[in-house]
Amino acid sequence: MRVGLVQLSSSPDPEYNQAVLAEMFERASGLHIDLLALPENVMVMASSGPAEFAGQAESFLNQLSQACVRYGFWMLTGTLPWPTRPDGSAVSFGRVRAASFLLDATGTMIGRYDKMHMFDVDVPDGVGRYRESDRMEAGDDVVVLPTPWANIGMSVCYDLRFPQLYDQLRRLGSSLFYVPAAFTQVTGQAHWEVLLRARAIEQQCFVIAPGQCGEHYPGRQTWGHSMIVDPWGHVMAEANDQPTMVWADLDLSLVEQRRKAMPIDQQRRL
Repeated sequence: MRVGLVQLSSSPDPEYNQAVLAEMFERASGLHIDLLALPENVMVMASSGPAEFAGQAESFLNQLSQACVRYGFWMLTGTLPWPTRPDGSAVSFGRVRAASFLLDATGTMIGRYDKMHMFDVDVPDGVGRYRESDRMEAGDDVVVLPTPWANIGMSVCYDLRFPQLYDQLRRLGSSLFYVPAAFTQVTGQAHWEVLLRARAIEQQCFVIAPGQCGEHYPGRQTWGHSMIVDPWGHVMAEANDQPTMVWADLDLSLVEQRRKAMPIDQQRRL
């Protein structure tokens, strides 16, 4: 399968971000991408928070769905500020969920994952104090979604620091992990690559990780360096720190080869 990763520098203007995506979709079509993966906060990054834009999320998702129909690729949508839970109930206290969707080549929604771990940390950067739980509600479910090529284990950004999640995703049949992100410049420089490679090596899976890059509003900077990693921990493709697209052809048989050669799952003691 040929996987493409879109790296963006999403702004506070959803319409501008959609226009940038339209150019990326044209490029992906020319490259014959099978599965196109978008980053976290794909629709908007604004200091006012995601809830302000929740009313536009469904329309934005519909536009992504139309792109799948037009170009014939599958899409992992990154995250959108979604006002309802998977059961249809409203998210409480004026918050939203960071919802990530898988769309097939007909634009049909195959499934949804809601970011499970909230980024409530202090970082020595222009923002300093991040408290996602003030604005977003955490998801509850571990999600693996099917495609014609591989079962995809779903995750988002800060989830990457919790290896127990990826252990469950493998046990549920994943051979590919999706990690859309908006890693801060500080934490990205320190930990982004090593964490992605670690998850790939530990679980003997491919990892596809499209990220945000650049300055989105004063003080908010993200690392970029979107990455595709194979089950041996080898970096197959890596972006720089500018909006771009990278891609790679994944041989999914490598997953089973690595697992047979080093049968970690059968050797567990804990």
